[in-house]
Amino acid sequence: MSVVVIGSANLDLVYEVDRIPSPGVTVLSRGFASFTGGKGNNQAIAAARAGADTLFITALGQDEAADRLAEEARNAGITLLDRRVDAPTGTALIFVDRKGENSIVVNSGANAELVDLTEAELAEIAAADVLVLQLETPLATVIAAARAARAADTVVVLNAAPSGAFPVELLSKIDILVVNEHEAAELAGEPAGTGERSLMSVLTVHGCDVVITLGAEGALVGGWGTTPVKIPAFKVEVQDTTGAGDVFVGAFAATLDHTADERSLVAATEFATAAAALAVQRKGAGPSIPTREEVHEFLAAQ
Repeated sequence: MSVVVIGSANLDLVYEVDRIPSPGVTVLSRGFASFTGGKGNNQAIAAARAGADTLFITALGQDEAADRLAEEARNAGITLLDRRVDAPTGTALIFVDRKGENSIVVNSGANAELVDLTEAELAEIAAADVLVLQLETPLATVIAAARAARAADTVVVLNAAPSGAFPVELLSKIDILVVNEHEAAELAGEPAGTGERSLMSVLTVHGCDVVITLGAEGALVGGWGTTPVKIPAFKVEVQDTTGAGDVFVGAFAATLDHTADERSLVAATEFATAAAALAVQRKGAGPSIPTREEVHEFLAAQ
């Protein structure tokens, strides 16, 4: 399986706190560490560690953070097409509380410069089995990449995160949408708390298959005119949820087959759910990402 990921790369600045501060409140950190991150970077590493031949297209600055991100990506077995631009490498400020929940602020930096795909980048998209996209890079680039992949019969997986302004018509240009329940509600134009099966029926009308991740409740997989399949989660001790959704997406993409039929979607979701369960038991986005062998060992022990 060959996977191309187009997306963001950030240096994560992680503070461990007893509780995530509310407005006007100062808290003391129990610990600090920096890790490589960014949704695109995390998903590319997850795909590579899950066994896919992975290429990552991203934009980095000309600084030490960029060098660190590039080195760790290549060490993970990724083929890296990194543009070095005149902007600081992206960063993310992350608070993680004692329950492993997080709050994140991202400064896009160089990620905002990932525009105007080159002929070489478009050729890599066309040659891949799967293209993975997210929304931490300019929307015009996401749309252009999706169109190029569709024209080449490359399966398009869109993780519509972070949520925000998004042309719903783009859903007709992708094959698989992966969102959490909050993102699903926003995309569907429904209030928070709307049942995931109702959200599924709204989102699949655009013609794409949909995977809604539900945290500790697992995931729901569905398509237009089909009965959604619920994939249960694994009960684990949570250390840090940072990047768990990205691990899910990367592992999911790596284990799809090119048909992306219902059987493949369910199998990929089961594998991705296990990968995410392993990730939340470790600290840091990049360092938490498991290998294919670790996921198989985890599943065998269940």
